[in-house]
Amino acid sequence: MTQSLRVVIATPLSDENVALLRRLEPRLEIAHRPELMAPATADWMVRLDRDAAQQREYDAYLDGGEAFFGVPDQSGTALRAAIERNPRLRWVHTIPAGGGAQIKSAKLDDAALGRLTFTTSAGVHAQPLAEFALFGVLAGTKQLSRLRAAQSRHEWAGREAMRLNSETTVAVVGLGSIGRRTAELLAGLGMTVIGVHRREVDAPGVSRIEPVENLAAVLAEVDAVVLALPGTEQTAGMLSRAALDAAKPGLIVVNVGRGTTVDEPALIDHLGEGGNVGAAVLDVTAVEPLPASSPLWDLENVVIAPHTAAINENEPRLITELFAENARRLLDGEPLLNVVNTHEFY
Repeated sequence: MTQSLRVVIATPLSDENVALLRRLEPRLEIAHRPELMAPATADWMVRLDRDAAQQREYDAYLDGGEAFFGVPDQSGTALRAAIERNPRLRWVHTIPAGGGAQIKSAKLDDAALGRLTFTTSAGVHAQPLAEFALFGVLAGTKQLSRLRAAQSRHEWAGREAMRLNSETTVAVVGLGSIGRRTAELLAGLGMTVIGVHRREVDAPGVSRIEPVENLAAVLAEVDAVVLALPGTEQTAGMLSRAALDAAKPGLIVVNVGRGTTVDEPALIDHLGEGGNVGAAVLDVTAVEPLPASSPLWDLENVVIAPHTAAINENEPRLITELFAENARRLLDGEPLLNVVNTHEFY
């Protein structure tokens, strides 16, 4: 057990949530210098326009921490520099659920990876992302793109049958907190849900779980697929050209995980005439922001969201509460929640 822990708020956080953190865990010594960062907003914007004197002040501020709330400037490079300067640093909590990618981008040596504990905000984003995934599936089954295209032409389009929820089978790939909640919502509306995961897990609403090696076979029998995967070496390009080639025609593709999990050129090809993908609803893309030159912008059967599906007004408070619970655990010598595997960075 530890008597106290000096925490540096390394990313924008409102005074209200800093006060909440102090109330939830009074043993924390909290350093908060909001003037060195951007104003606290729901999308965790960072300040990158410091002059040399301000940057030195920010670096000195970081050097006083035993724990970081957030990765400095949401940057792997800034994190590595802060770790190299500060041998007292013990714990870093990342804001994204997929914060392992930030840790990996820091390119830390084995000594640093062994010295520090890294945790993520996994679980906080499950409900908003699951709701967006649900929207994506319904946008496909209820033909949102066709309706919007006809509306833009001021055309009273012909009447076409729409798929019922009870007739819809969805594959949810990745059964972490986001995937499990997505499956629960889909099943609650009467859809049949097949999970695709690397191991068996308890996932309410899932009719069966298939190994990731069977993804192509699963896509041959489902009407929609929701990707809720982290961005790792193991998941890169998992929705491959071969998998899409095997898919049932008219497949709806929804991605609320990471854009790197999709072979984007193959997806674009399959979204065209004669391809197996009828619609795609994407909160993430392989390169973000999505380049203006990407064909995805101009495809009528694609909905693009700028990686915003997880954002909601309560997110900063929920992350603050999660951090406070992990701080309590650290001070009391208990295992932390959402610890990053620094071999797979997940």
